[in-house]
Amino acid sequence: MTTIPALPRAGRPARTAAPARGARRESRAVNVILFVVLAVFAIAMVAPLVWMFTTAIKTKAEVFALPPVLWPAQPQWDTFVRMWNEAPILSGFRNSFIVASTVTIVGSATSAIAAFALAKLRLPGKNAIFLGLLTGLMVPYPTIMIPQFVMFSRLHWVDTLLPLIVPLLFGNIIMIFFIRQYLETVPDSLIEAAKIDGASYLTIFGRMIVPMIRPAIAAQFILWFMTIWNDYLAPILYLNSPGKQTLQVVIANLNVEYATQRDYPLIMAASFVALLPILVVFLVFQRQIIESVALTGTKG
Repeated sequence: MTTIPALPRAGRPARTAAPARGARRESRAVNVILFVVLAVFAIAMVAPLVWMFTTAIKTKAEVFALPPVLWPAQPQWDTFVRMWNEAPILSGFRNSFIVASTVTIVGSATSAIAAFALAKLRLPGKNAIFLGLLTGLMVPYPTIMIPQFVMFSRLHWVDTLLPLIVPLLFGNIIMIFFIRQYLETVPDSLIEAAKIDGASYLTIFGRMIVPMIRPAIAAQFILWFMTIWNDYLAPILYLNSPGKQTLQVVIANLNVEYATQRDYPLIMAASFVALLPILVVFLVFQRQIIESVALTGTKG
């Protein structure tokens, strides 16, 4: 004889209602704590940028005032105008943009192709090649700095942008490593099926692999662009003429020239403007990363 389980009477609350309410309250508390922690970290990250901007529009007396002046009584907006007139900021912007954009665009393409070849192509000794590339990361730059400078001076590339561009056009070892590791999750059967259908390796890379690795390329593009844009050591070695110097070298020269005059608003104005391209690139590619990850997750 079978027994039929008794159904809850109408109007009587389910027994799981109380635990559900408790779980919702607990999740709300966790969300509030996470929001507060993230807000504190966000303020800590944004505060130096805000202070840099406010310092740029202060007077010299307000910069050194005690207690510190949070917002100037009369903002000195003409500091940004003086910045363009009293220093080669425009030429520094142009040179930095040429170097950073050329290196990151061309270098990202060559790095992605190299990572695809090392991950999915049947190349003899590809693991040894990959280990050789990783070994190159262990060589510190100061050990090759002088031989590299001698080589470029014999090529008459000193005081030009070529030493900053040409060596990096053939890829970035770190970018190759990350994209190769990202491609290890792609099944080889997909590539084999495309080869059976008659697709060439270039077609496979352009139509199948690039959409898959777009988030990895975008993330590494941001980091590489920031590194090239903020580079100071290589430009100070190879660039001598003021018209050939990148933005970071120009700002460093401003620091030497105007720090003795206590004109820190001018230095902060140039430093703040130098951050804007990095911020724009980060915002643009951050959106692309989110869209690419969401699209990849919905494909299943």
